[in-house]
Amino acid sequence: MAGSWVPDRRDIIWINHDPKAGKEMPGEHPLMVLSVKAFNERTGIVIGLPMTHSALNDDNPFAVKFAGPKGEACYVLCHQPKSFDWRARSARAHPWRQIAPAVFRTACEELSSILQI
Repeated sequence: MAGSWVPDRRDIIWINHDPKAGKEMPGEHPLMVLSVKAFNERTGIVIGLPMTHSALNDDNPFAVKFAGPKGEACYVLCHQPKSFDWRARSARAHPWRQIAPAVFRTACEELSSILQI
Protein backbone atom coordinates (compact mmCIF):
# COMPACT_ATOMS: atom_id res chain seq x y z
CA MET A 1 0.00 0.00 0.00
CA ALA A 2 1.22 3.52 -0.70
CA GLY A 3 3.14 5.29 2.08
CA SER A 4 0.37 7.88 2.41
CA TRP A 5 -2.37 5.37 3.26
CA VAL A 6 -3.92 5.79 6.71
CA PRO A 7 -6.92 3.78 7.94
CA ASP A 8 -10.10 5.78 8.54
CA ARG A 9 -13.34 5.31 10.45
CA ARG A 10 -15.54 2.56 8.87
CA ASP A 11 -12.59 1.13 6.92
CA ILE A 12 -12.01 -2.60 7.03
CA ILE A 13 -8.33 -3.44 7.35
CA TRP A 14 -6.25 -6.59 7.61
CA ILE A 15 -4.21 -6.63 10.82
CA ASN A 16 -2.32 -9.29 12.75
CA HIS A 17 -3.86 -9.91 16.19
CA ASP A 18 -0.85 -11.86 17.52
CA PRO A 19 0.27 -12.20 20.20
CA LYS A 20 -3.08 -13.28 21.58
CA ALA A 21 -4.09 -14.32 25.06
CA GLY A 22 -7.06 -16.26 26.44
CA LYS A 23 -10.17 -16.05 24.27
CA GLU A 24 -8.77 -13.40 21.92
CA MET A 25 -8.60 -14.10 18.18
CA PRO A 26 -5.17 -15.18 16.91
CA GLY A 27 -3.58 -14.41 13.58
CA GLU A 28 -4.49 -11.97 10.85
CA HIS A 29 -8.14 -10.94 10.68
CA PRO A 30 -10.16 -8.04 9.35
CA LEU A 31 -10.75 -5.16 11.75
CA MET A 32 -13.58 -2.63 11.46
CA VAL A 33 -11.97 0.73 12.25
CA LEU A 34 -13.73 2.86 14.87
CA SER A 35 -11.14 5.62 15.26
CA VAL A 36 -10.92 8.60 12.91
CA LYS A 37 -8.13 9.08 10.38
CA ALA A 38 -6.60 12.09 12.17
CA PHE A 39 -6.17 10.03 15.37
CA ASN A 40 -4.82 7.01 13.49
CA GLU A 41 -2.30 9.11 11.58
CA ARG A 42 -1.08 11.13 14.56
CA THR A 43 -0.78 8.27 17.07
CA GLY A 44 -0.02 5.32 14.79
CA ILE A 45 -2.72 3.48 16.76
CA VAL A 46 -5.99 2.21 15.34
CA ILE A 47 -9.00 1.30 17.47
CA GLY A 48 -11.49 -1.17 16.08
CA LEU A 49 -13.58 -4.30 16.32
CA PRO A 50 -12.42 -7.66 14.94
CA MET A 51 -14.41 -9.40 12.23
CA THR A 52 -14.81 -13.08 11.43
CA HIS A 53 -16.74 -15.62 9.35
CA SER A 54 -16.81 -18.16 12.19
CA ALA A 55 -20.30 -19.66 12.56
CA LEU A 56 -19.54 -20.08 16.27
CA ASN A 57 -20.69 -16.46 16.56
CA ASP A 58 -24.15 -17.12 15.18
CA ASP A 59 -25.66 -17.19 18.67
CA ASN A 60 -23.21 -14.67 20.18
CA PRO A 61 -25.34 -11.81 21.55
CA PHE A 62 -22.39 -9.41 21.17
CA ALA A 63 -21.69 -10.15 17.50
CA VAL A 64 -23.33 -8.12 14.74
CA LYS A 65 -24.17 -10.46 11.86
CA PHE A 66 -24.26 -9.17 8.30
CA ALA A 67 -24.03 -10.56 4.78
CA GLY A 68 -20.70 -10.22 2.99
CA PRO A 69 -20.41 -9.35 -0.71
CA LYS A 70 -21.10 -12.96 -1.74
CA GLY A 71 -23.94 -13.42 0.76
CA GLU A 72 -21.72 -15.19 3.30
CA ALA A 73 -22.37 -14.72 7.03
CA CYS A 74 -19.94 -12.29 8.65
CA TYR A 75 -19.70 -11.02 12.21
CA VAL A 76 -18.35 -7.89 13.89
CA LEU A 77 -17.28 -8.84 17.42
CA CYS A 78 -18.43 -5.91 19.55
CA HIS A 79 -17.24 -7.45 22.81
CA GLN A 80 -13.57 -7.42 21.73
CA PRO A 81 -12.56 -3.78 21.04
CA LYS A 82 -8.88 -3.61 20.16
CA SER A 83 -6.17 -1.02 19.75
CA PHE A 84 -3.15 -1.83 17.61
CA ASP A 85 -0.06 -0.07 16.32
CA TRP A 86 -1.20 -0.38 12.73
CA ARG A 87 2.15 0.60 11.22
CA ALA A 88 4.19 -1.89 13.30
CA ARG A 89 1.67 -4.63 12.44
CA SER A 90 1.81 -3.79 8.71
CA ALA A 91 -1.94 -3.19 8.43
CA ARG A 92 -3.36 -2.93 4.95
CA ALA A 93 -6.68 -2.19 3.31
CA HIS A 94 -9.13 -5.07 3.04
CA PRO A 95 -10.67 -5.68 -0.42
CA TRP A 96 -14.16 -4.84 0.96
CA ARG A 97 -12.83 -1.31 1.70
CA GLN A 98 -15.54 -0.10 4.14
CA ILE A 99 -18.29 -1.55 6.27
CA ALA A 100 -21.85 -0.54 5.34
CA PRO A 101 -23.09 2.48 7.33
CA ALA A 102 -26.00 0.51 8.87
CA VAL A 103 -23.68 -2.28 10.08
CA PHE A 104 -21.25 0.29 11.49
CA ARG A 105 -24.06 2.06 13.34
CA THR A 106 -25.40 -1.21 14.78
CA ALA A 107 -21.92 -2.30 15.91
CA CYS A 108 -21.32 1.08 17.58
CA GLU A 109 -24.68 0.83 19.36
CA GLU A 110 -23.84 -2.67 20.60
CA LEU A 111 -20.41 -1.53 21.83
CA SER A 112 -22.05 1.42 23.56
CA SER A 113 -24.53 -0.90 25.29
CA ILE A 114 -21.62 -2.98 26.59
CA LEU A 115 -19.56 -0.01 27.79
CA GLN A 116 -22.51 2.23 28.68
CA ILE A 117 -20.76 5.40 27.52
